[in-house]
Amino acid sequence: MIRGRYAIPAALLATVGIFGLMAFSPSAAQADSTTPTTVASAAGGYAYPTPTSTTPTTSPTSSAPSGYGTADITLPDSFIAPGQALFDASCASCHGADAAGTSRAPNLQGLGAGTVDFWVSTGRMPLAISSIQATVKPPRFDRLQTLQIAAFVQSKAPGTGMPIPIVNLSAANLEVGGSLFTLNCAACHTITGAGDALAGGAFAPSLHLATPTQIIEAIRSGPGDMPRFSEGNLTPTEAHDIAAYVHGVIQHPEDRGGFGLGGIGPVGEGFVGLLVGVGLLMLVCFWIGERT
Repeated sequence: MIRGRYAIPAALLATVGIFGLMAFSPSAAQADSTTPTTVASAAGGYAYPTPTSTTPTTSPTSSAPSGYGTADITLPDSFIAPGQALFDASCASCHGADAAGTSRAPNLQGLGAGTVDFWVSTGRMPLAISSIQATVKPPRFDRLQTLQIAAFVQSKAPGTGMPIPIVNLSAANLEVGGSLFTLNCAACHTITGAGDALAGGAFAPSLHLATPTQIIEAIRSGPGDMPRFSEGNLTPTEAHDIAAYVHGVIQHPEDRGGFGLGGIGPVGEGFVGLLVGVGLLMLVCFWIGERT
């Protein structure tokens, strides 16, 4: 039975262990599952079509696939008017009524619906507060409203910029995706996708909540300090392999040994070894001291 004098070091050991395990265990990802055939919208019953589906002109439709596993959404003209109303209420004060930019915010014309979709769907826009970098937060608009805003901005420069992709990861190669992620992304986002600080107060955000669509949009648009990867840098196949790796391995890891410990290898394992080794030695020393 542990005596009273052992209680304090034992409690300290347990407390450090609990906080350490919590720190090395990233929260479960809430990203969408990419059975990429049909992704229903929560508002209005609109759904993303499959690359081969035929949809009425009153809902988003897909164009011909623009590469491996991808089709682009064609937003209907009926989305432009409600999108303009939403833009005027929440975006025009900074970006201007025609989305051409002001001294407070950049020009959005020509960026494409996909770029707008990324910033609005991740909650980065509209900004809550001015800061070095826009942060991820719960989006202000539902899926239908986001598409309407994107349609309005796209209407200012039709046919330019990045469209909204429909992502199909069914044939993606996780091994290739892991290698490409390590080479192109891990330096900033870390090998676990947890994100890290960058120079000048900026940071690479966590990828644990990013959807496959948002991952592809970020790769192609280069938000913030992130470089823009064109199809000359990463082919459609490679971009989809990276998205599949992030969505599968990083967001839903298989922790076969029990605790994942953040998936960072020697760092987490070394912490456990130090905790257990030093902690047990400390308790043994107290026990020896008690006996003598």
